[in-house]
Amino acid sequence: MPTKDTYALACAGLKKLALNQTCRDAFNKDSLFFELFEQAAQRYIVSSDRHELNSKLKVLSVKGYRLGVEYVGEENHDPCVVQAFVDEYLASIQMFSKAGLTPQLDFDLSAVGLLVSQETAYLNATTILSAAAEHNIPVMISMEHSSAVDKILEVYAELAPAHLNIGITVQTHLHRTIDDLPRVIDYGRKIRLVKGVYNESREIALPRGSELDERYLKLLDDVLAANVPVSCATQDSNLIKRIFDQPHHLDIQELEMLHGVQPEVLRNAKDTGLACRIAVAYGNSWYLHFLHRLAESPDNILEALADLYDPSRIIFGAGY
Repeated sequence: MPTKDTYALACAGLKKLALNQTCRDAFNKDSLFFELFEQAAQRYIVSSDRHELNSKLKVLSVKGYRLGVEYVGEENHDPCVVQAFVDEYLASIQMFSKAGLTPQLDFDLSAVGLLVSQETAYLNATTILSAAAEHNIPVMISMEHSSAVDKILEVYAELAPAHLNIGITVQTHLHRTIDDLPRVIDYGRKIRLVKGVYNESREIALPRGSELDERYLKLLDDVLAANVPVSCATQDSNLIKRIFDQPHHLDIQELEMLHGVQPEVLRNAKDTGLACRIAVAYGNSWYLHFLHRLAESPDNILEALADLYDPSRIIFGAGY
């Protein structure tokens, strides 16, 4: 029987594989991995392109959920790929508006040009934020690995004062977040609190465990005390229970979980009266997103193998 250490190492191995540049460069629609796991990935990736999105978003909206949408893709070095990513978001905004939908848009700054220059990321993020604001659509900036945090926060510091519809993701596992959070709170924009998905050394971040859970709850208290909107984004059912045990849990703006991950946990939270958001991902560049979902739990690995054998197990909206 595998030990907890074996499980932890296996999950860390999947995260390492997810970030392996050689593997990521080899991933495309013609690759063997894409061919093998495309159907299994549909548990987490709801659509290959935006044209299938509206009908699926409406299914979840009718069930009473708030929605988030992310076009998968990050760490874009090629300016042409960056522009195509921005254009995709601008087209999606128009499509959502015509359908009467206002999902939160999520993206990494590295997807919109941060690896080209901070100025490029700022200008492209401004374009998306301004277009989204015209249709009352909120935007959430995702957080990335520790080496990118300084640049992300610098760009955010330029964006936040001018854009009421912006929010920022904060990773509680990073030690630096204890010092970063007060400055982020000062902008008064929505904060999405996550544990953090990237492999980081113990010098930089806490590993999963009780100490990280305590830090998460402490930082949540700090945000709530400042009366700043906060979204608790976590797939950890034990942490969710602890959040619910807090006397002020109804003060959080929402509980957010990724589509396809423990839908019954989110449904139960919604049934208690807490606002809940499903974060939906779409597109073909799903390598990193898929492997990170597998890395979150050994059960997800077994689920993916079962889905590989029998894709009919995946029924959109089931469990919600």
